[in-house]
Amino acid sequence: MLLVSSQASAEPLPQAAASAVAMRPGFSADIDRAVAEQLEAKKMPGCVVVVGRHGSIVHKQAYGNRSLQPEVEPMTLDTVFDMASLTKPIATSTSIMRLVERGDVRLRDKVTKYFPEFAAHGKDDITVEQLLIHAGGLAPVIATDKFTDDTMESMLKICEMEPVAEPGEVFKYSDLGFLMLGAIVQKASGQPLDEYSREQVFLPLGMQETMFNPNEQLCQRAAITEQVDGTWLQGVVHDPRARKLGGVAGHAGLFSTADDLAIYAQTLLNNGQRNNVSVVLPQTLREWTTPREIAGNKRGLGWDMGSVYSRNRGETMSPKAFGHGGFTGTSMWIDPELDLFVIFLSNRVHPNGKGEVNDLAGRIGTIAASACLNSTPEAPAESSEGKVAQGPVKLGIEVLAANHFDVLEGKRVGLIANHTSCDSQRKSTIEILAEAPEVNLVALFSPEHGLKGVEDHANIGDTTHEATKLPVYSLYGETRKPTKEQLDGVDVIVFDIQDIGCRFYTYLSTMGLAMEAAAEQGKTLVVLDRPNPIGGKLVEGPVLDSGSESFVGFHPIPVRHGMTLGELAQMIKSEKSIDVELIVVKTEGWHREDYQYSTGLPWIDTSPNMRSLTEAVLYPGVGLFETTNVSVGRGTDTPFEVLGAPWIDGNQLAEKINAYQLAGVRVLPVQFTPTASKFEGESCGGVNFVITDWDEFRPVDLAWAIGSSLVELYSEDWESKRFNRLLSNRAVLDALVGGAGPQELKGIYEADLAEFQKRRSQFLAY
Repeated sequence: MLLVSSQASAEPLPQAAASAVAMRPGFSADIDRAVAEQLEAKKMPGCVVVVGRHGSIVHKQAYGNRSLQPEVEPMTLDTVFDMASLTKPIATSTSIMRLVERGDVRLRDKVTKYFPEFAAHGKDDITVEQLLIHAGGLAPVIATDKFTDDTMESMLKICEMEPVAEPGEVFKYSDLGFLMLGAIVQKASGQPLDEYSREQVFLPLGMQETMFNPNEQLCQRAAITEQVDGTWLQGVVHDPRARKLGGVAGHAGLFSTADDLAIYAQTLLNNGQRNNVSVVLPQTLREWTTPREIAGNKRGLGWDMGSVYSRNRGETMSPKAFGHGGFTGTSMWIDPELDLFVIFLSNRVHPNGKGEVNDLAGRIGTIAASACLNSTPEAPAESSEGKVAQGPVKLGIEVLAANHFDVLEGKRVGLIANHTSCDSQRKSTIEILAEAPEVNLVALFSPEHGLKGVEDHANIGDTTHEATKLPVYSLYGETRKPTKEQLDGVDVIVFDIQDIGCRFYTYLSTMGLAMEAAAEQGKTLVVLDRPNPIGGKLVEGPVLDSGSESFVGFHPIPVRHGMTLGELAQMIKSEKSIDVELIVVKTEGWHREDYQYSTGLPWIDTSPNMRSLTEAVLYPGVGLFETTNVSVGRGTDTPFEVLGAPWIDGNQLAEKINAYQLAGVRVLPVQFTPTASKFEGESCGGVNFVITDWDEFRPVDLAWAIGSSLVELYSEDWESKRFNRLLSNRAVLDALVGGAGPQELKGIYEADLAEFQKRRSQFLAY
């Protein structure tokens, strides 16, 4: 795990117009009206609302006042707020997950490992995970007079308590559970929660105004909460138990600002990374935000996802959204599927504790989530015809449907498809064609991994499609090219499958072989085009050697070709002189520089081990190594995001790769044990790849740094003889094995790559 303790820049997130991040212009006015209504109803003195999408702030506004007594002060964007229970996820569970990542804490650990006294009254089996999801069976609170300013002494009071429910069976929101978790952070790290979270999380991210017990400068612009013993609380924690503990507790006590929370939220949307700082690794974040269901309530590890406390959640947020609220009137929700965050900060308890904002926060979240569109209409790129493409991205199947299936009308259609064959609303192409009165769908063909995309083995057999009762001919079984018998009743072959932009991903070969079959049998081939998810601008890697063609290398193109399958179909037809009637139904609204996250299109796992856009971007580099004696993460939750073997020292390899100073990626040492595939059940030392800048990252450059490092460090262990199976360039392989470095390797194929750029230019359609 990368240790982070330095102070990063406090530069806030950039701001952008709604249309620039694919949101409905005018949604901010709806938020303004919703807030104005609640201010008029005196539900709060004021608030700050921030909405961010695609890395930019699109709404940031202060409303009303931050204090009414002892004097009126207007709300400002830099107001410091008492986070209340937002402390639980932001400080406490973040710290716990960092300790989990380092191996200092395990989710399955029993609390008694850290506090043996906790075993009293049958609590000996309660785990850290159960406390994080409020399933430990503990009471919500304890009398304030039980506490002293000594945290560990106060925790013993909790240890003495009887549980109020059976652990693991009942959802019982408990401040006491998070008080224990805060103390576990101190036990496991040797630092109090406030010091650990600030040094390990907040300062490295540039969250310089996030802390327990804020300093005098921050207190001066803190929102006042209530009056206690004749004194207005300003910069002093509102929660009485946290106050009794000196302002530092696992359940409450954190203070922060809108700008700092925006940085935190965006960091989680960036897979836990910001400015080359890794707060948590992607696999940790995935576990952290995976919902657990407890008696009908969905909770993450410290996060709310869908529970009785979710009134402040936007109703149109995706099922992946996670967030939390705080008693003082704070909430934050983060939606990875929409790439959206919504922050609502108020001091609704001022001046008399009678304010109410949960419904307003939820309403604002709904407005923001509902405003998210499918694409980015501003800053469009020019198409190859010099016209500006605007509006949502339309897939080939959607363009075909909009044109009333004109190229298929009156024809008998055989469709090559799988689970990725669908429109932007995930409606299956099979269903679309079967329902279209203009189309006579008579046969289906499936590629590697089968029609449902779940079969991870060779020799897939023919089946029958359940809904349509049509035959499904496997093109990854006895044959990989449609046969004459299979095509006898077909006039047109339609190909509609999502590729990932890498030469050795086999859907390209399936299309090429179908093109050959169509030519041989006198059929038309229609390609329903789709965007290249890893972009259509960058081209990387050696061109396949002539004569090395195979099912994982159908045509002499580089490893990362930067083309759509429709464009490649035109290239293959021309360069292989395939005499076939080819029709490409183009997508609309896609720009060559767009990665999939810019299109608004949903990600669908393209194969069993291609589970995210991150993995697709890494695949042209990391995937090259899977024919050798290293694991590339098959059998783990993060294939192609890790690489290792039992004989690899992860620290050593990470240091060596990082020494090449690759742009846009950091390499971290890890230990993992595959549950399937290579090294199944064996502990592997290795590395994890974290993309820090998508525009700068080059996966094939990473491959050369990995390969050169393996040759230098493990020349007797790494077996490179099968590396050329996917590389398909003998000169580069020989140089790599001979000790050449990354720059020397790139020089070998520089001229071939330039020639390919010229070849492909005449086939670019976007």
